[in-house]
Amino acid sequence: MQPLKQLAKKLKKETYAIYLASKDTRMPWYAKLLAAIVVAYAVSPIDLIPDFVPILGYLDDLILVPLGIWLVLKMIPPSVLAECRQRAEATQPQEKPTSLVAAGVIVIIWVILGSLIVLLLKHFLKR
Repeated sequence: MQPLKQLAKKLKKETYAIYLASKDTRMPWYAKLLAAIVVAYAVSPIDLIPDFVPILGYLDDLILVPLGIWLVLKMIPPSVLAECRQRAEATQPQEKPTSLVAAGVIVIIWVILGSLIVLLLKHFLKR
């Protein structure tokens, strides 16, 4: 159980370092964009796949978020990453940040998907 806690703590620090890096002017625009998406999703209070969905609910937390973090870390210039990791270590936020914008985007995605499902069901039930 201890290794999982250490991994979660490391991912939290890496996420904060990515957040700091996304604001750095030395970052390429595409890396900033991906970093913003990954950080927003990681701190979003709403998941794309809700946790109550068996197996798939935790898939995004266990695979998508770490994969996104890994990908962004590969895109950040090493000097920027080292500096941001030091700043993240020194100024680690005490409370978990949340992204209401990311939550809103996820809600919009669910509404669009729900609407599409309703339209498809209407179409198939007319036959």
